[in-house]
Amino acid sequence: MSLYDDTVLVLKGHEGQEELRQAYLDHLAAHPDGIWKACHAGHVTASALVVDPEHGRVLLTLHRKLRLWLQMGGHCEPGDATLAAAALREATEESGIPGLTLLPGGPVRLDRHAIPAPCHWHFDVQYAALAPPGAAHAISDESLDLRWFAYAEVPKIADDSVVRLLEETRARL
Repeated sequence: MSLYDDTVLVLKGHEGQEELRQAYLDHLAAHPDGIWKACHAGHVTASALVVDPEHGRVLLTLHRKLRLWLQMGGHCEPGDATLAAAALREATEESGIPGLTLLPGGPVRLDRHAIPAPCHWHFDVQYAALAPPGAAHAISDESLDLRWFAYAEVPKIADDSVVRLLEETRARL
């Protein structure tokens, strides 16, 4: 199965956010290259919120270009067998934490956001990843900083999309 086919199946199985989910599916139907960064009409991205439920905290990255505290994530790559694998790869690369596991049940939510030209949209598929006990993080080249935040701190430092992702992740936990 191709990454494109997996992405379509994941989206078809995602419960909730019906209008947005359909917009993702319509975009992919119109753009068979819509999972790749080269698709300037917009493309699917995969992200994961790294959580440590035992200590009630999340790991966020201060994005180098956007200068916002965000979950780990980015573009799909040819070696990604599935969308979940892309999200897990991005979370591992950007956090430096080996042994992350995705929260069961597929994506937590979808978030479409405008980005600067030449592309127009990121169709982000957002997962949650559980950090193993005693996880130590390491800052990647894509981050200005990487820091654990208590759940209650997130609304003070992150945008609404991260807050919604945290709320829905906590509901699943």
